[in-house]
Amino acid sequence: MENDVDVDKREEVFHNAVREYIIFMLLFILLYVSSYITICYFKRKADSDDTYAGGEEDAVVYRIALWLCTFTLSVSVGAVLLLPISIISNEVLHHYPKSYYVKWLNSSLIHGLWNMQFAMSNVSLFFFMPFAYFFTESEGFVGYKKGVMARVYESVIVLFLLTLVIVGCVWVVSACFDEDVHKKQRLFDLLSDIWNFYLPYIYAIISFIGVIVLLLCTPVGFARMFTVMGKLVVKPKFLRDIDEEFATLKMQEESIRRKIDCELHHQHSTIANGHATSGSLQKQLEEIEKDKAELEKRKKISPLRRNLGYPLVILALLALTVLCVLSVAHHFFELLVGIKALPVGAKETVLGISSLSALGSVGAVLEIVLILYVMSASIEGFYSLPFFRRLTPEPHNTSMVQTIGNCVVLLILSSALPVLSRIMGITNFDLIGNFGSMDWLGNFYLILTCNAVFATTTTMCLTNKFTGTVRSEVFNRLWTWVSQKEKKQKPQSYTSFKDD
Repeated sequence: MENDVDVDKREEVFHNAVREYIIFMLLFILLYVSSYITICYFKRKADSDDTYAGGEEDAVVYRIALWLCTFTLSVSVGAVLLLPISIISNEVLHHYPKSYYVKWLNSSLIHGLWNMQFAMSNVSLFFFMPFAYFFTESEGFVGYKKGVMARVYESVIVLFLLTLVIVGCVWVVSACFDEDVHKKQRLFDLLSDIWNFYLPYIYAIISFIGVIVLLLCTPVGFARMFTVMGKLVVKPKFLRDIDEEFATLKMQEESIRRKIDCELHHQHSTIANGHATSGSLQKQLEEIEKDKAELEKRKKISPLRRNLGYPLVILALLALTVLCVLSVAHHFFELLVGIKALPVGAKETVLGISSLSALGSVGAVLEIVLILYVMSASIEGFYSLPFFRRLTPEPHNTSMVQTIGNCVVLLILSSALPVLSRIMGITNFDLIGNFGSMDWLGNFYLILTCNAVFATTTTMCLTNKFTGTVRSEVFNRLWTWVSQKEKKQKPQSYTSFKDD
């Protein structure tokens, strides 16, 4: 009888494991396909393998690098969806604890998802992306037979040497700050400690850097989101007169066409100057035609959508930003008083016991919207910074090296998103597995400083966004008034001096 019970338990564990792996595989395939379509939209087009400098060899290298970038981007999207999937799972299990159709949605599945995400993030960040970069830049060792395998050997050796340097530096740093003799001797057990100690340690440092970058980019992104949505959504007629803009573009188009016709009839001008001027005018004409086509599309939008769409979008963005600031300020005071605990320590989270929010399912949905909004604002803010603006991908014109850089940036930001959401108090869902076992999460003053910096910088960016135009106009009026006053005083002083 006991043997039958043991067999039943083993079968149950086996079937649960198989079900989880199937779910992971289906989810990863969905993310991989969507990531591949996204990268193909942005990467530079190649009509055939002959367009590459090295012919078919370069084509194979860039194809492998494309696969690695797609894998990394899918891991990044998975990191963004970690908290939303976990929150939804908790709410579903809370409302339907005994439903047969949601039995597969359990704590084991969510724990496995977090652990697998952590492992794939490490592999992508420390192995796949460096290898992809070295692979695209390699040419093979001198004197060795050329080919794809020669470039593979060079990339692997360079990556191995880089790994030794980084692991050695991390070992020195950990030995300086840790007095435990056994941890200082971990270098001699390198093969097991690279995965168990050094990679999580380096990942903790990188996640901290990612949180700092998010703290800097997200407030800027909040302000930028209003500008971006203002360009995408049609503004009301009292803010933008489309008919007047269309009439202006039409007059400009007619003027440029007359200039082009005049140049065609005046053949006595030099050929070189004629071609240069016609080329520049032709480009201006094409740009005006594109603007006219865009305005024609906007003119066809219904008046109700034109007058209500823009105010509703701006109000929604303003409400989401204010909610982020209020939640962070509330979390700051709870930490200061001692009501809320620090987000440190890997906890055994059991799903479905209670709702994460006091508002129930509505609060959970609001948390998911805020998390996705923070991620969107952080990406927009990152690409708005002057130093990183050159990294912005362009449709059908992004090089492979630039694609690799963007994938690394997105992986760092997305991996730091669950940590930032937890330390900012946007969600109460505990960090699971290695995500919650980072030592710096237990530093009270550091977490308190992050909350204060986020709330302060976001408030300053919003204030500057909505009052910048007014302040600049007041400054210009004052400057004009002072300049006019000085001009009036100078002739009077000169005249009085002559009379004396």
